[in-house]
Amino acid sequence: MAKEIDLSKTVYELCKENPEIINVMKALGFESITNPAMLNTAGRFMTIPKGAVMKGIDLGKIKEEFTKRGYSIKE
Repeated sequence: MAKEIDLSKTVYELCKENPEIINVMKALGFESITNPAMLNTAGRFMTIPKGAVMKGIDLGKIKEEFTKRGYSIKE
């Protein structure tokens, strides 16, 4: 089954569906994602695009990294 990242889903939903996403997000600069409390609070309403804006991380770079790791991007 192909791995997919749905950018409309919350970070919490994505990480519950595929815990590997946590490591990818951490490598991209979202260090607090490894904190279960942050994932369970902010992660429930934060999407990857919103987080990218908040952290000042280019969304194109995020998409590129997920693509390199075998994910398809759903927008």
